Amino acid sequence: MSRNFLLVDPAERPDVLHALASEVRVSILKLLHIEGPMNVNDIAARLNQPQSTISSNMQILVGAELVRTETQKARKGNQKICHSLFDEVLVMFKEDIRPIKSNSIEVAMPLGLYSSCDVSAPCGLCSSEGIIGLLDVPDTFLDPDRMKTGLIWFTRGYVEYQFPNNARLAKQKIASMEFSMELSSEVPGTNADWPSDITISVNGSDIGTWTSPGDFGDKRGVYTPDWWKLKGSQYGKLKSFRINATGTYVDGVKISPFTLKDLDLDTHHSIRLRIGVKPEAKHPGGINIFGRGFGNYDQDIVLRLDIED
Repeated sequence: MSRNFLLVDPAERPDVLHALASEVRVSILKLLHIEGPMNVNDIAARLNQPQSTISSNMQILVGAELVRTETQKARKGNQKICHSLFDEVLVMFKEDIRPIKSNSIEVAMPLGLYSSCDVSAPCGLCSSEGIIGLLDVPDTFLDPDRMKTGLIWFTRGYVEYQFPNNARLAKQKIASMEFSMELSSEVPGTNADWPSDITISVNGSDIGTWTSPGDFGDKRGVYTPDWWKLKGSQYGKLKSFRINATGTYVDGVKISPFTLKDLDLDTHHSIRLRIGVKPEAKHPGGINIFGRGFGNYDQDIVLRLDIED
């Protein structure tokens, strides 16, 4: 399905930044994104806000060209229908806006398409529609409905994904490799101060460990569905794990001396990514992995291969 993007330079479109700098307006955009076009009264009812509050905020969204409205006949008079215009808004300075590299290969892996797993309870899976299988039963991770998964959580163990090594298939040499995913710790309920050592492995080799600071539930995740209990994990932190010729980095900070050369990817037909919490971890605080339909980023686990010129 095609997605509509808006790319803005904040120096040129302060109206867009202003429109997004409001919890109410973000909630309106999220609701329209999920539910589709709605009238102002229905939006007010769904968000439990006065109609006047929705109307005034809708004017700002329309002025920023993030929403369009049209008038339709109703049973009594007319009604104003509101349409969200964009699925994603990307804010970049003009100096940073450049064509996407043609020498990169990207693969998005749905959360439920893990090729192997070994987890311990408390654990569970759910889709944007509801819980999958049984809570706290590790065998549920074998349920065929796992293909719909948007949120995974467990205490110890791992899930592993098998990506195609498309660079090898194209007979190209990899300059760097990056995995992007939304992660948090896992505790019954939530606790922002609950560290957990999350280890990333590639093709059987541990490339590094990132310590999640906590399990976040202070507010509902931007894409977390309304049916999901507020006392449950709501969102994580979007982390980028990059491996190149000098080491392994998380969000640009070096966490390990492990390099691409150590992985010897030229000899492997696939790239196996394992995400987990080891039994011997100093901070064994569990893990949440957020996919599409949950958290703050609505994305799969993304692998990006940068190819040498």
